[in-house]
Amino acid sequence: MSSPSTPTRGRPARLDQARTIQTALDLLDESGLDALTMRRLADALDVRAGALYRYFATKQDLLTAMAERMVDGVGAAAGLTGDDDWSEGTARLARALRTALLAHRDGARVFAGTHSTGPNTLGFADSLVGVLREAGFGDSEAARALYAVANFTVGHTLEEQAALRPGNGRPADAGDLREAVTAGAYPHLAATLPVLTSTDVTAHFEFGLRLLLDGLRAVRR
Repeated sequence: MSSPSTPTRGRPARLDQARTIQTALDLLDESGLDALTMRRLADALDVRAGALYRYFATKQDLLTAMAERMVDGVGAAAGLTGDDDWSEGTARLARALRTALLAHRDGARVFAGTHSTGPNTLGFADSLVGVLREAGFGDSEAARALYAVANFTVGHTLEEQAALRPGNGRPADAGDLREAVTAGAYPHLAATLPVLTSTDVTAHFEFGLRLLLDGLRAVRR
């Protein structure tokens, strides 16, 4: 009798973990996270659904593996050099993480909460902590800074992608926000509407990142 992952009736030679993860990412890009199910993935691979559990006991295990694949090469993409100032090195890593998550539909939703301990995720974290420790930050400060930078980046990208999800309209639903503010007594929001309704999400990200770096400078002093 064939094993769960052994093909029958002309199916592919054998279920492969790397191919499974890539197919899951392809389905994610095609239809989004809500439509990604183990059964649909099995159909795309032309195997029985039970075969997937050889590698992934739960869907959460699959998402963790997908998150790990997403951040492959993030450290290299940051282009760190020994001449970088710690703040520039930190910023480059944050930008590279955001870019990696934006490369996949619902990428931040997949990544958030997975807590992968794979080499890609740990390599990114080690690079960021190393940049800070080498700049004179204490171990506890560097570790907490890692969480602050990663959480800000993932959270910002999560909101960014949610706003652009099909059916959600433009970022921050600019028209609805503008109408609600101008119809009520919100003078401060009205004065800042051009920025609040701006679709330049990269500018928003860079502003928040700059605030984080300024805070870290104060800690370092």
